[in-house]
Amino acid sequence: MEIDAPPGFTCRYLESVGSTSDSSKALAADGAPDGTAIAAGEQTAGRGRYGRRWASPPGNLYMSVLLRDVGPLHQAAQLSFVAAVAMGEALSALTPEGLAPRFKWPNDLLLDGRKVAGVLLESGGPSGAPWIVIGTGVNLSSHPRDATTPATDLAAEGAEIAAPALAARYLAALARWRERWRAQGFAPVRAAWLAAAHNRGGAVQVRIEGRAPRAGRFVDIAEDGALLLEPAGGGPVERISAGEVHFPGE
Repeated sequence: MEIDAPPGFTCRYLESVGSTSDSSKALAADGAPDGTAIAAGEQTAGRGRYGRRWASPPGNLYMSVLLRDVGPLHQAAQLSFVAAVAMGEALSALTPEGLAPRFKWPNDLLLDGRKVAGVLLESGGPSGAPWIVIGTGVNLSSHPRDATTPATDLAAEGAEIAAPALAARYLAALARWRERWRAQGFAPVRAAWLAAAHNRGGAVQVRIEGRAPRAGRFVDIAEDGALLLEPAGGGPVERISAGEVHFPGE
């Protein structure tokens, strides 16, 4: 099934796939063009950050988009925020008023403080011309019950959305925000993300692989997307480029 897509994008919808990101990376290696997307209603071998298994039951949306000409990889990492803002816009357009998603650094979307969607970037290609695959998963009709952080799904929140409709709306928003990012840089993306950031100014704990957790106050995100943390014990604001944010009680 082909999904309606904006100019420069194509999207095929499958009922089930091993991993949309693995399929997209294989297509990238075979020379698939910029804007090639795969969406599915089920993944049998999905994964999240750090290679963790990602529960991908039927009835949700799993999607990956191949982008080329993304510039240096340190800059391309900003596409995680571009994708989050685009998905937030798509969800806001398709859900009842009052269900507007909020953003959690670095790559989650929340409803009432509970995770409803996530974004994962993977890269490849030659060093001079890398490509990026933006993977997204949205809990439409179910969510993990044993997750380490609270989760929810749109049906549980009173919103019924068909996966193909959300895929089409997301691609349209992604195309717009990507062009804005290209033309104006990270500033408008950062502003849109911060406008809907969850718990900005509040207490957080940042867990960084291989290091002791850092507790403090979520102050801001930097001009390049790094988290700015005011340490709980005082001292200068810390800049954190990678990690997982947790809120009190999680």
